[in-house]
Amino acid sequence: MDARVALVTGAGGPLGRATALSLAGAGFTVVAIDRNEQALRELANSSDEALRELADGIRLEMGDTTDPAVARSLVDRIAAEMGAPDVLVNTIGAFRLGEALTTTPADLRAMIDVNLGAALWLSQAVGSHMRRRGSGAIVHVSARPGIEPTAGMAAYSISKAALAHLTRLLDIELRPHGIRVNAVVPQLLDTPRNRAAFAAGQMVHAVQPGAIADIIAFLVSDIAAPISGALLPAYGA
Repeated sequence: MDARVALVTGAGGPLGRATALSLAGAGFTVVAIDRNEQALRELANSSDEALRELADGIRLEMGDTTDPAVARSLVDRIAAEMGAPDVLVNTIGAFRLGEALTTTPADLRAMIDVNLGAALWLSQAVGSHMRRRGSGAIVHVSARPGIEPTAGMAAYSISKAALAHLTRLLDIELRPHGIRVNAVVPQLLDTPRNRAAFAAGQMVHAVQPGAIADIIAFLVSDIAAPISGALLPAYGA
């Protein structure tokens, strides 16, 4: 994996940070992207010496990739400076509760823009570079409610279902060009925000971000070369 460039978006969040560190540990040159500068800085300030050594080798980039123009210009600049990305891992996501009959236009727009839009704009941006080289790996993060409808989270479920479908569409379009596209599908991540939002009983089966990051690292590795178009469940024990 030496000298291969991996872009990790949403790197300021728990899953994005874990993924950036996992890929750096696997030998990738990692570019960690987030729209939150403070969250990015936390990636570089780990109290764990081994993690800090990895983080020192990760390039930090700010940018709101829900904006297609930002996604394109950022990826093009990184490609010009470092070479075409070998890997894109998109961990960007947002969550809102709400039933279908009470979902507002603002809720739906927000979920589509963040959970679907960023994935599409980023895939377009890296896809052009990967197609010219004839290889690449893309991993998005969907969610179980996008595969199995869940009451009380309509806009979120719809956006994650669209992301799962986008993953399969990208696989069909990009696989002939040597580009693999997959998605990891967690049910619930064990993060501070989720622990504050969900009851203890619901968190029993939550999965650590590091475990999902390891799955992502596998999917972008050479050993996973036969896998494309997969929606890989990671629902917890």
